[in-house]
This record gives sequence, C-alpha cells and structure tokens, in this order.
Amino acid sequence: MSVLQSHMIDAGGVRLHVAEMGSGTPVVLLHGFTGSARAMACVAGGLSDRHRTLSVDLVGHGRSAAPRDAAAYSMAACVGQLASVLEELDVHDAHLIGYSMGGRVALAFCVAHPARVASALLVGASAGFRDPQQRMDRARDDEALAERIEREGVEAFVEFWISQPFLVDERRLGARGVAEARKLRLENSAHGLAASLRGMGAGAQPPVHGALARIAVPICLAVGEEDLKFRALAVQMSQELPNARVEIVPEAGHSAHTDNPAAFLELARRFLADAKVSKKTPLSAAEAAPQTQPRTT
Repeated sequence: MSVLQSHMIDAGGVRLHVAEMGSGTPVVLLHGFTGSARAMACVAGGLSDRHRTLSVDLVGHGRSAAPRDAAAYSMAACVGQLASVLEELDVHDAHLIGYSMGGRVALAFCVAHPARVASALLVGASAGFRDPQQRMDRARDDEALAERIEREGVEAFVEFWISQPFLVDERRLGARGVAEARKLRLENSAHGLAASLRGMGAGAQPPVHGALARIAVPICLAVGEEDLKFRALAVQMSQELPNARVEIVPEAGHSAHTDNPAAFLELARRFLADAKVSKKTPLSAAEAAPQTQPRTT
C-alpha cells in the first residue's frame, strides 16, 4: 500500500508543499486555481501503484506559502519554483499531469525545461491568448475577481466559484463530493488566490503558442466530452505540437479527472505506459464544435 509523505521545500525563497505517494517513474501532479495537492489525490492514488506521484501545492495554494511579493506569482517564477522542487526531490525526467491552471504551468515548464520532461498530460489546458485584446480583457476580468476575493473573503468567493457550471458538477459528484470540493478550496487564503490570479491568470500569462513546435516530448491533451471550448483549443494545440494527441474523457466537463475518474485514470495509465506513442490524428475543428462557454482557469 502506498505511503503518503509530505515535504516542505524551499523553492527559490518560497516554501512549497509536496505530497508524495508510491514508487517508480515519477509523475508530477499540478492542480487548478483554488485547488491543492489534495484536489489531485484521486489521480495520485490511482497511479501510485506503478509510479512515484508528487502532488505540488502551487504558490499561494494549499499548504504552500502565499508571499506578499507579487513577483513570486508570475508564470516564470512558478516554473522556476517547480524546477527547484524537482531538483530537491531528485527528479530529472518527469511525467507531468496538470489540470487547467496546472496544465498551463506544465506547458510552460515544457517550454522552459524540455530536457527535464518525459511527457505531459494536460487536462483542460490552453497555451494562452493569442490576441492581445482578449488577453487584456481577461486580465481585467481576473483583476475584478482578485478584488472580489480580497473584499468578500475566501468563503464567499468559494461559494460563488463552485456555483460555476463548468467547475463542479453535482450530477456526478453528489452532495458529498460538492461538499468536499468546497472544503478543499476553503483551505486557501484570500491573498494567495488573489495574487495567483494577478500573476498566473490566463490574462497575465505570456502565451506560448510560438514555442509549441519545439516541444518534442509526447503530449496528451485530455478534455471532457462536454467541455466544448477546450475541445476546440485542444485540437488547435495538437496541430502545433509535433508529438501530441487529443483524448476525450466521456461523460465529463472541464474537470474531467474528477467528473469521470475511472475513465481518466485508464487514459492516464495508457498514456504513461506508452509515452513514446506517435502522434494521433486529432479531432477536426468541426468535430470539436466550439461554442461560447463560461470563463475557465
């Protein structure tokens, strides 16, 4: 049976918490906005029989530090912190699994440290906004959200956040699952969440589209069947990445790994077992059927 270990690591002056389970090839798990290492426990537990899983609380989240220095929350700073964590834990050829914001972190890490990545499984992720105006609009929206968190506090913000239909699906999670999702998010601080939005939100992050062609490692773009916006984004990214495929998780929305954990774990095990798989033909834009969707992180 896997044993859970906790590490507190000095990552470039920021103390980050890492939960470790299992043994074998290392798999690094990165949560989404308002999440934590605990939010990735269903994936870590499902993979720890064959892998050494390392679930990281990103800066400003979970048990990791939430420094007052705004520079600690930039995407470049977050990638540097992750590199320090992997160095400290002697991980030099990592498989990355990142959800939403964590998927953007994983993609940025692939760009910055390609030699340190074995593969990446990105769930509901994007490469940022190509259009400068869209990026500015999103940065404005993220600033409004950050101010709301600081003004109303974490509890009120979490109630608002989990009411978004793309995020927590009570049909699948049930009342207990929704309550657990709420509880985990309440463990974050108002300052940490607000700073994370300002520094690592999709509006603040520099887009990485121009660097995708240089990412040679196998990439799996996993997306929920009902997450139409990110299905289309996954198709677009797969056409820019040299070794990528799109995988659809059935009966799932944006949070595919929690909406349908059994199907997601099967996908993840298959991808990790064959990380050298050649690029598969992605879905066409018509099949992705892009539609207007609520904002996501």
